[in-house]
Order: sequence, then C-alpha cells, then structure tokens
Amino acid sequence: MRALKRIPILVGFCALTLCGFVAHAQSPYQSSADFAKYAQKLRENALLKMEPTVQVQTSSRATSLLGGRYPWKKDIVTTVFWIGEGTTARNPVPNRASSWDSNWLGNYGGVDRPDRRNGYVPAAFVPGQNPFYCALPYNDVTRGTTKPEASFVIPWFRQAFQKVGQSVCKSRWLAIRHGNRVCYAQWEDCGPFRTDHWQYVFGKEARPKPNINGGAGLDVSPAVRDFLGMNATKDVCDWKFVDFSEVPSGPWAKYGENNTFVLNARRGTERVASGKR
Repeated sequence: MRALKRIPILVGFCALTLCGFVAHAQSPYQSSADFAKYAQKLRENALLKMEPTVQVQTSSRATSLLGGRYPWKKDIVTTVFWIGEGTTARNPVPNRASSWDSNWLGNYGGVDRPDRRNGYVPAAFVPGQNPFYCALPYNDVTRGTTKPEASFVIPWFRQAFQKVGQSVCKSRWLAIRHGNRVCYAQWEDCGPFRTDHWQYVFGKEARPKPNINGGAGLDVSPAVRDFLGMNATKDVCDWKFVDFSEVPSGPWAKYGENNTFVLNARRGTERVASGKR
C-alpha cells in the first residue's frame, strides 16, 4: 500500500466534492446547473447498475501493468455509435449525454446521424465538437470525484491533473487503425458497457470483457467509420493512445470547441504535426 502516499491530499477534497454533489442532487431543479448535475448522476447510476463494482488495489503492481508507452491494442472488436443515438439492445444507455458532458447532444449541435453525412460531418449542421470521437470502457471520475486508482494507472495523470472530479481522459487523442488506414479521434465517452476496465484500457495484455456486442472494446463515431472504410455497425480495429504532437493534420483537425487543433489555432499556437504513426 506504499503507493497510496502519492495522493493523500486528495482524500479530503474527494469527500468535500462528493458531499456537495449529493446535496445538489437532492434538489436537482433549483437551477440549470443543478439540473445538469442531476442528469449526469442519472447516467452514472445507469452505467453502474450494468456492471459489478470492482475493488482495485492501488499498489505498485498497477503501475507495472502499463509497460511501454502507448502500445497498440490489436484486433479489437469495434462498434459504431453516435451522439444522439437512442436506446437499443446494443446501446442500453442513450447518447444524449456522455460520461463527461450532460449536454453532449446540445454541445455537438444535433444528432450525428450515421446515414446522413456530408463527407465526414453531419449533413444537417456544422458540428460544435470534433466529429472524430470514440469511447473506451473506463471513466476516471465517478459521483463527482476522481477514482482512487486513476493516478496510478493513467500514464499522463500527473501532467494533466487539474482538480478532483475533472477528467484527465476526456478529449485524449487516439490512433485507430483498420487495414492500411489510420484515423485519429478524441476520447469523449465511456463504453461499450463498462466504465471500470482500466486493466484493458491502460494495460498491455488485458483484453475487453465479454459483452453482447461480441466482446467490443472500442466505440467509434460515423466519421471514424467512414474514414477507415469500416463495416456499417461493427468491425475489427487496432488502437493506441497518442500524444497530440504525434497527430498529423487531417479531417479530424477541422471542427470542434473541444478540438486541440482548433483551440491552438485560435490562440495562435498552431503547429505543424510530425506525422508520426
């Protein structure tokens, strides 16, 4: 348990943050901010009911599972999902909100329909967020606080951490490979089905857990599907995390208030990407 000494100062903040969250949830409609928190709580509760509670020993053993920097996860069953997708057997939680954004649909600008496209963007509107997005089965925050294992298992936690309860995973860049094509996308939701499988998401050897989508371990947006030439609803891909400096310019660099390319260009710090893959 020696590794626990790395985050003792977070415990008090976690307790305060969680208590504040519960207090607001008891009266969710007093303001728009309270309503947003209440909606997010409902989503988290629905996801928690779908999976068992996992106890993780936050020790040096967790760090040893990480291995080299961002290895490829190969031959991963990959399903297509989209912002605004309704409830189905394969998608039991509607995608109007994400794990990190209670107004995901509104912030994006509408339903990202996979059958009505204008190139890589929706045909009906210009998206307010990057249309190249994805989901992985881990969430580093829950009930308004940072999970205890997050600082041990997330490789970039120390560099990205700002405050308790704020995700360091949201909008992280991934490279996704199908055949001889590589696409780049931002991590914007959690799933498929699980939000606790850090061993697969950050470890070298673990595989996705079995589920009704054939053991899917990655969800991708319609834009990612179309760029890679995937099958309509499900295929097999490789993926890995990448630093932003490794992301080349491409169609994933054009849209979105969450897009690192767009934000850098607005600040006048746009850079020429290295093109590494």
